Amino acid sequence: MGDNQIGRPTLDQVAALAGVGRGTVSRVVNGEAHVSPQAREAVERAIAELGYVPNRAARSLVTRRTDSIALVVSESGERFFAEPFFGRIVHGVSAALAGTRFQLLLTIAQSAEERGRLDHYLTRQHVDGALLLSLHGDDPLPAQLEGRGVPTVRAGRPTRGEADYWVDADNLGGARLAAEHLAGRGRGRMATIGGPQDMAVGVARVEGFREVAGGDLVEYGDFSEDSGAAAMRRLLDRAPDLDAVFAASDPMAAGALRVLKESGRRVPDDVAVVGFDDSDIARHTDPALSSVHQPVEAMGREMVALLVRRIDGVVSGSRQLTLPTRLTVRASS
Repeated sequence: MGDNQIGRPTLDQVAALAGVGRGTVSRVVNGEAHVSPQAREAVERAIAELGYVPNRAARSLVTRRTDSIALVVSESGERFFAEPFFGRIVHGVSAALAGTRFQLLLTIAQSAEERGRLDHYLTRQHVDGALLLSLHGDDPLPAQLEGRGVPTVRAGRPTRGEADYWVDADNLGGARLAAEHLAGRGRGRMATIGGPQDMAVGVARVEGFREVAGGDLVEYGDFSEDSGAAAMRRLLDRAPDLDAVFAASDPMAAGALRVLKESGRRVPDDVAVVGFDDSDIARHTDPALSSVHQPVEAMGREMVALLVRRIDGVVSGSRQLTLPTRLTVRASS
């Protein structure tokens, strides 16, 4: 930068140095077409010489775009950092955004106070759209955001209604696979550790398993390891002769394995165990855990693709997407 250059370089200064109009510089900065190779090269040289950095806030006043997407997680920070699902989906989202103009804003908000602060921030003045994770029950957040013009895409289908934009895994089919696998191993006294019943994912995984296995041996957790351990203890109290357990998440399955070992049950000889997620946890339990694989990273990528289409006003394509699941068999069953 020249000695006479004071403060932040401006668009006009770039245009003057490059010998082109202001509009040409703007098109180059915004990655638009219809700029000759010679003009683009001159602008890029001027940008490099002056050290020009586009002013995102100023540009948003003209374009009414912030180039920011919020990822809203409706859980506690403790849960977010403890459970592999969240890290995997953030990885998928980040990878998908790497080749776009958007930056990612991660917000973790579960309490009323956290939600209150978030409510003031999630407007069109701050974000172009929002990806929503781990919504419970009839959470008003999607309707609130849509009502103020912020498009949303959620991970998992809603508990009721099909109008939202969402990406989900085939939770019902995956749970069926787990039940069919255990039945095929000759297990006849099968139990289920279900997830939260105010989430469609929790309901679907219990329903899918019971469609095949039947029975009423069901206890519920919140997808965490401790809740899986507590549910396993309740199941053993109710049915000491059970010979198989399907847990609706790998952390809950890990908790179940711990309790089974404490109670002297051999896995899989006495009790076979299957989880759901096929996360790193499944490969490191003792014995290694059979688990339903859900394509979490792909879910993150597809959520981004759907949201960007909405932001850009592209109306083609489906509003909802269900990705297939499969069973990974390991030593626990």
